[in-house]
Amino acid sequence: MAEKDGDYLLVAAIDFGTTYSGYAFSMRDTYKTEPLTIHANQAWNAGGKQLLSLKTPTCLLLNSNKEFDSFGYEAENKYAELVMDDEQDDYYFFHRFKMSLHNQKNVKGDMVLEDITGKPVPAIDVFALSIKALVNHLMDVLETRGTGVQSNEIKWILTVPAIWTDNSKQFMRESAEKAGIHKDNLSISLEPEAASIYCQHLPTEKLSGAESGFTMSKEGTKYMIVDLGGGTVDITVHEKLAGGGLTEISRATGGDCGGTSIDADFIQLLVKILGAPLIHLMKQEQPDAYLDLIREFETVKRTITPSKQGKVNMAIPYATLDSLCKTHLKEDLSTAINASPYANSISLRGDKMRFDADLFKSLFDKTINNILTLLKEMFTREELESVALLLLVGGFSECALLQAAIKKMFTSRRVIVPEGSGLTVLKGAVLFGHNSEAIYSRKIRFSYGVRCRPIFNPEFNDQQHFIVVNGVARCESVFDIIIEKDTNVIRGTTVDKNYNSTIGKKTLTFVIFASDKKSPMYTDEDGCFKIGKATIEISNSSQSQNVEVEFMFGNTELSLHAVEKISGNRCQSSFDLI
Repeated sequence: MAEKDGDYLLVAAIDFGTTYSGYAFSMRDTYKTEPLTIHANQAWNAGGKQLLSLKTPTCLLLNSNKEFDSFGYEAENKYAELVMDDEQDDYYFFHRFKMSLHNQKNVKGDMVLEDITGKPVPAIDVFALSIKALVNHLMDVLETRGTGVQSNEIKWILTVPAIWTDNSKQFMRESAEKAGIHKDNLSISLEPEAASIYCQHLPTEKLSGAESGFTMSKEGTKYMIVDLGGGTVDITVHEKLAGGGLTEISRATGGDCGGTSIDADFIQLLVKILGAPLIHLMKQEQPDAYLDLIREFETVKRTITPSKQGKVNMAIPYATLDSLCKTHLKEDLSTAINASPYANSISLRGDKMRFDADLFKSLFDKTINNILTLLKEMFTREELESVALLLLVGGFSECALLQAAIKKMFTSRRVIVPEGSGLTVLKGAVLFGHNSEAIYSRKIRFSYGVRCRPIFNPEFNDQQHFIVVNGVARCESVFDIIIEKDTNVIRGTTVDKNYNSTIGKKTLTFVIFASDKKSPMYTDEDGCFKIGKATIEISNSSQSQNVEVEFMFGNTELSLHAVEKISGNRCQSSFDLI
């Protein structure tokens, strides 16, 4: 990254989450003496509930011209009012849209997102306008505090899951640039890494589950960071090095089993009672009631403990659900519940739904089991046998049922939950901004390679890849490996490859692939996927140029440089993943 390290006055981190988003910042001078003096915005006001929150819901409201209207709690509350006035058709409301970047392996720049009622908007606009809202909020706060800082004096950090593809990371970078952050002032931070950096600084009493005198900063300490977010679970394993750096000792792993997958199972339970069409209709015609339901479930979800017995009460939009039932099911809500498989475990009392505690707790089962399976798989890796410590961070790590399940499964290992674990990633991202060298080395998650057509060799190559080009027998779609999966690379490690340009062509273009396999043969095998295209401009196309391409690994993002061997010219190169 070409940042001018000496110039920034302040580091600002944006944690753009599936469910909630927020920002934090700290002054460069303060970091040197008091690294943990990090300011998070305390004043996201949740409106009706008079709840002051450290993060705001990741919700965006656009007007009829697809221009910004509001973000966060404001967007939620305004949208509810629009629905009451029956004006919502002129607006676009998006919530929990970050997962679209996880669910698609090959994110494209022209990807489209649908709002809550199914109306389409380009995804890059939705992300860029949301990031811009957080940036503007931060700049207003700095202005109010009398910290006269220009945007270009700020080093911006944007957090992303470590398990995301390179395409999704580049999509976030381009969204942030579209939101007005200059590319030289922007770094990407990987969420579990940020949490790991933050916990290096914490005293023992801030680490629940740690014995006194314990310190994460002891050389040789190995630990697993389990970042439990709303959308994803993101797992990284670090070892503390002499001199204070961290090295990743096993590649990042994870999945889409974050806290919101419990919400999805709750909606499935309602589908079993009321049918999918009715839930879909509620989303389209009464989105305010649907949002109330999700918000209320979120609140109740946080209160459930393993010892909970009896009934769990939850406020529901009773009038809306009852009238939808009468109109579309020709029976009231109470009758629908009594006719469902849950007749004995769910009842109504006024506008509250009462669940048997065991049924409510069972909504967590699938997600918790998926997380335990991920962790068990991690511990089958040889290099992790000696890891005795699990650090749970992220908003979902505060779930008592999940904590209990992890502790029960890993009795021989210590499970630690830092105080205020929902802000661990955000504050760690600020520290990463001040010291991007905190991570000494990383494990490569995929094998990377370039698609090429070498001379066909009948001993190695299979017949289905045989092709004749200009009278020469060649092999189609060969995966020419640049770097193998699981390679341990120090930050900024480079791999050099030589390519020849074609006479008469002003650019040299090649397609880059990644694979889950260690040494794939072909780019069309299972587990291989296209990452993007590199284009290198040639200074003199009248002759074939031998170009040395330097691929850089070990940072949070991939990059490349190219030089013509004979002339020594540095080529203009672009690396387009989306």
